Amino acid sequence: MTYEADAYSLGLAGREHRAADAPVGAVHATLCRKSRFMPGRLPRGGVLFGPIALLVIWQLASLIGILPEKLLAAPTTAVATFYDMIVEGTLAPHFFASATRAYLGLGIGVALGIALALASGLSRVGEASIDALVQIKRAVPSLALIPLAILWLGIGETMKIAIITTSVLVPVYINTHAGLRGIDLRYVELARTVGLSYREFITRVALPGALPGFFTGLRLAVTTCWTALVVLEQINTTEGVGYLMSRARDYGQTDVIVVGLAIYAVLGLTSDLTVRYFERRALSYRRVLGA
Repeated sequence: MTYEADAYSLGLAGREHRAADAPVGAVHATLCRKSRFMPGRLPRGGVLFGPIALLVIWQLASLIGILPEKLLAAPTTAVATFYDMIVEGTLAPHFFASATRAYLGLGIGVALGIALALASGLSRVGEASIDALVQIKRAVPSLALIPLAILWLGIGETMKIAIITTSVLVPVYINTHAGLRGIDLRYVELARTVGLSYREFITRVALPGALPGFFTGLRLAVTTCWTALVVLEQINTTEGVGYLMSRARDYGQTDVIVVGLAIYAVLGLTSDLTVRYFERRALSYRRVLGA
């Protein structure tokens, strides 16, 4: 009995010793393979399975006749129209106009969201002054502000960028603020013990601790900016993907409408994948279910 117990103890010790010597990534990968509670990692390009399956079903429905061309153009028809628009040079100026509006509003909104989250999350005065206002803004759809924005800022580009900025600001603020409030107090005490200045506390403790929440808010923001742009580009515009779609609606050109929707979808998906890539790089130290 003693011999069996000693052998069992030696076996455990050996496994623990090998686990300690193995790289952290290898141990994590082994745990993921062996645990039935943890999903395996998707192969490269696996995230595109859903969109590709949808396109195949859509094309089959068009070929069978379930979806007539007058109601919804087939994917192959939309691809041919997209190619013609590229060759004719009609799509490029509208695409760059839309991208300029979207990314300018996104950049301003993200910067404001981070600044407001830091002011509210690390200061009582900031929380009292800012948090309730942002929560009120969250309850009011950004598109509902369009009439007032037109009165205040006119019907030009400034109004469109302002609406995109307010749409983007809210998810960045909410998630970054939650990340700041979720920082473990032990890190705050440690920063005080080692004598960090307030600026060092923000750069070494607060911002790294809020990164998970920030990236969640950023993923929501990049899709929100394109969602707002779809509506805004149909209000008194002469260029942009939304303008092309609005004009195509008047002429019943469903293929052009599908091209516009596909551009918005691809840009939104690409933006989300880009944010997820940088999120994995920035948070590679974490050992979590989705790592």
